[in-house]
Amino acid sequence: MSTFPDNTPQESPVNTNPAAESQFQTIREVDPAKVQELQERIQEEQNLSLGIAAGLAAAVLGAILWGVVGFVTGYQIGWMAIGVAFMVGWSLRQFGKGVDKVFGIAGAALALVSCILGNFLTIAAVLSREYSVSIFEVLLFMLTDPAADLEIFIATFSPIDLLFYAFAVYYGYQYSFRRLTSEEQEGLYRTRTIANT
Repeated sequence: MSTFPDNTPQESPVNTNPAAESQFQTIREVDPAKVQELQERIQEEQNLSLGIAAGLAAAVLGAILWGVVGFVTGYQIGWMAIGVAFMVGWSLRQFGKGVDKVFGIAGAALALVSCILGNFLTIAAVLSREYSVSIFEVLLFMLTDPAADLEIFIATFSPIDLLFYAFAVYYGYQYSFRRLTSEEQEGLYRTRTIANT
């Protein structure tokens, strides 16, 4: 995923002196040396381990929030997948500072895991309310009986869930990459004065 501008020269306003205007032209273009320098600096600043740790923390927090909302409303709200993906991707971007594809893959995977975990927490919250038992008892039961978890997941699954999971994967991927600041972009250009032919 490239975050760098192309190397196409861009014309700037020409000198206001009419005599000079007829002889010289100032152009603004990307400086390959500055691009190379910035690329090397960004590669050095990348930290996949820290990014994944931050993304994982955001994924767990997002799943808990999803579960809380499910408990309060009594419903699974699929649109929360986009919010969860944003939380995961933003955390990966801020702490990982990555531009390599692996950061996007990590963001997509963590966002998906967060959504699935959020669905299970919502189910646990609804079951705890329905049967008037502690949510911790329900979670303990779910943790010790994976077969029951699968049954519950299949019973509560809706095809629309696939759409929300797809959103989570897509946005988790997209949000995970470092973006160039306006100052960094501006620093990639140089100006040259050339003679008109």
